[in-house]
Amino acid sequence: MKELQFVKNIIKNICTTIAFPAIVVLFSLPSCSDEKKSVAAPIEEPDSIPYLSTYGVTTLISDSGRISYKIEAEEWLIYEKRNPKYWAFEKGAYLEKYDDSLRVEATIKSDTAYFFSDDKLWKLIGNVDIKNQKGEKFFTDLLYWSQEDGSIYSDKYIRIEQQEQVTTGIGFRSNQELTDWEILSTEGIYIIEDKK
Repeated sequence: MKELQFVKNIIKNICTTIAFPAIVVLFSLPSCSDEKKSVAAPIEEPDSIPYLSTYGVTTLISDSGRISYKIEAEEWLIYEKRNPKYWAFEKGAYLEKYDDSLRVEATIKSDTAYFFSDDKLWKLIGNVDIKNQKGEKFFTDLLYWSQEDGSIYSDKYIRIEQQEQVTTGIGFRSNQELTDWEILSTEGIYIIEDKK
């Protein structure tokens, strides 16, 4: 009799051990109802997502097998599905352009930069600061650089600091080496020696 009671207690404990977790699992399963679950909205414009996102970038870019440029940026986003396709450097960019002997021809900094890859066109926006090989400094808020035809241009205010003069004006055009440039509507401060 005691053995039978002992077996009954073991079966009761096993049933309780199995039944309790089973009841918990049943109550935690989702119930069937007409209630709709919240789901994130679909992306309406899939081309608004960058194809590639890179952070803390330093890269060299070659053209026809030789290193032509160095780019440094905090953030580099590539939009391959956009029309037109472009690279975005919205947290600023620093660029060095090299000549055939890997000497720095120019340095360029800006708050924001975009590179339209199909047109090989750079658009630099905000505190654009350029220095050429001769030490001349160029400051503007908007500048375009076409790698296709090797021209740099702007229709905004520009300030150019040379060793002996400062020239300002509206509108600017230059070769990409910044050695042959002109301001379309000039103003300036010039040093004039007084000879008596």
